[in-house]
Amino acid sequence: MQVVKKIDELRNIIKQEKIKGNKIGFVPTMGYLHDGHLSLIKKSKEDNDVTVCSIFVNPTQFGPGEDLDKYPRDIERDMKLLKENKCDILFYPDVKEMYPNGFYTKVTLSILTDKLCGKSRPGHFDGVATVVTKLINIVNPDSAYFGMKDYQQLLVIKRVVEDLNLDVNIVGCPIVRENDGLAMSSRNVYLTEKERESALSLSKSFKLVSQLIEKGIKNPQEIKQEVCKFIETHPFTKIDYVELVDIDTLENLNELKDKFLLALAVFVGKARLIDNKIFEIK
Repeated sequence: MQVVKKIDELRNIIKQEKIKGNKIGFVPTMGYLHDGHLSLIKKSKEDNDVTVCSIFVNPTQFGPGEDLDKYPRDIERDMKLLKENKCDILFYPDVKEMYPNGFYTKVTLSILTDKLCGKSRPGHFDGVATVVTKLINIVNPDSAYFGMKDYQQLLVIKRVVEDLNLDVNIVGCPIVRENDGLAMSSRNVYLTEKERESALSLSKSFKLVSQLIEKGIKNPQEIKQEVCKFIETHPFTKIDYVELVDIDTLENLNELKDKFLLALAVFVGKARLIDNKIFEIK
């Protein structure tokens, strides 16, 4: 595995691979890798000749008081995992390489970002959209892979790619879960043993929603109240949001029909966890 820290060096490597006719797959991450990330690497390797993974904890997507300084990092462990999973290139720039003269240009959306995580983390998706645009321009991949746990992020990135005519295929990949159902996240490391038990309330709420739908309940507010009640019966939980929204626009729904997304963000102890599931009314 090649480890590259400089933008110009990576561009030259990619240029040579493209001259050979090789397809490039790209998996952008903030590191502290888990099986969810590695599933993206696996998918990229299935689809492409060369797989690039980036590790960059992007400061522009963290707001004041968020966990930028404490965000888990272990580059030696990450490199070992990437080598074991046969990643071809690791792009590992520092902040000065990505933002050498400060940063005065933003990619900002007028839709999608004022809801869910964007509502409680203002400016977050500007940072995400901007850094992903930069990374796609640097790596110039044929396809880029993102997990569906960050469903809103996936929609935002797809919108940016469409609106700015970026020449890349965005691939959304299924959520990878622990054996107990907890969605894999780098922030799971923050959880104590007892907090982890409470964190399972997120994925367990999906069964509750299915049961309510089977009973014929189609009022989003009624289902939302029941989910909130369920999560709040668990200690250490503080709900950021529970929303039932349209799968394409993230708009709140007045009635459930066809497909909808249950989106959750819950503080469990110090960890802010997100999860989601698409349901279908038959």
